[in-house]
Amino acid sequence: MAKRPSLLIVDDEINVARTLQLVFEGAGYEVVPAYSSAEAIKLLTDSRNFDVVITDLNMEKEDIGLDVARQAKQLKPAPVVVICTGYASVNNSRQALDMHVDYLATKPVDLDELKTALSRLIRLRKSQKGRK
Repeated sequence: MAKRPSLLIVDDEINVARTLQLVFEGAGYEVVPAYSSAEAIKLLTDSRNFDVVITDLNMEKEDIGLDVARQAKQLKPAPVVVICTGYASVNNSRQALDMHVDYLATKPVDLDELKTALSRLIRLRKSQKGRK
């Protein structure tokens, strides 16, 4: 049996995080929720490997999701990193692109589109690992 892809969902709105958890568990992912950037960063630094990190952009403070994304991008191997926001600006979008975030989703997120994108990005990441 193939290992299920692991996913860290970061959102300070518990109902949003739980809804995403149910959606992605139903799609075959192993999901761990975090309800703050600090909780997410702790999970990321505790040597837990995730295939995907989906983080809200604005939680305890504006653009704090960029810190979560930055921490995730430092991991080896780096997970697919997705930032979701309802408040994109030129500045925070540029920062996300500069750190090579894999996907920037605007709320309300089209979940079918996001699931398709994640499948594609995970396959791409695995094929890149295989060539190294």
